[in-house]
Amino acid sequence: MQQIALDIGLASGPTLENFFVGSNQAVLQHLRLWVDQHNSHSNCSSVPTYLWGDSGSGKTHLLKAVQQALRDAGASVGWLDPAVQALPAFNEQWAVLLLDDVHMYTPVQQQTAFNWFVNAQTHQRGLLAAGALPPAELPLRDDLRTRLGWGHLFGLQTLSDLERRGVLRQVADARGLFLSDEVMAFMQTRFARDLGSLMALLDRLDSYSLQTKRAATIPLIKDMMDES
Repeated sequence: MQQIALDIGLASGPTLENFFVGSNQAVLQHLRLWVDQHNSHSNCSSVPTYLWGDSGSGKTHLLKAVQQALRDAGASVGWLDPAVQALPAFNEQWAVLLLDDVHMYTPVQQQTAFNWFVNAQTHQRGLLAAGALPPAELPLRDDLRTRLGWGHLFGLQTLSDLERRGVLRQVADARGLFLSDEVMAFMQTRFARDLGSLMALLDRLDSYSLQTKRAATIPLIKDMMDES
């Protein structure tokens, strides 16, 4: 059965509070402490943190959540991901550096990331990176791959089908949207099963249900998709 990946924005941006933690409590606690230290400028460490896991495990969510939390506190943050083509030089005003999807970096982006690493150590800046693989398995230049493995390492676990279903139920109930077991099973088998896509689908389903004044049913979902 073909799965459909939906590119629909969430109603609210990623935060540490709306990260569904599952088995990833340790990394969430670490990042909360990390953000608090850099916001308060107390006991800030330049030891890097690296997160890895499958697509849908929440890596980008966590990096964007950290970025927003620091920006909300007035900090300047350096960000690099594979989509960044105009590669910025290291800025001494940056409080921390965030590197997302490092496994997809081009050679030029790898050079930029390595330069950021060196400057982060020199200027005692925090660095948080994420990729699909453990550091030793990354298809990167040796000096960058080695540095990504220097510090705190966390392998993220994706939510199980049961945990994702529990999240859907919790969020739908909070919105006053009833999802039957049949509807949730349909959502998990006919569409992309990562939590981000399912939450985007739920957001769209909620809006469509309110717009049409119809209950959330399988026929409603099919009608919604037919209008896409």
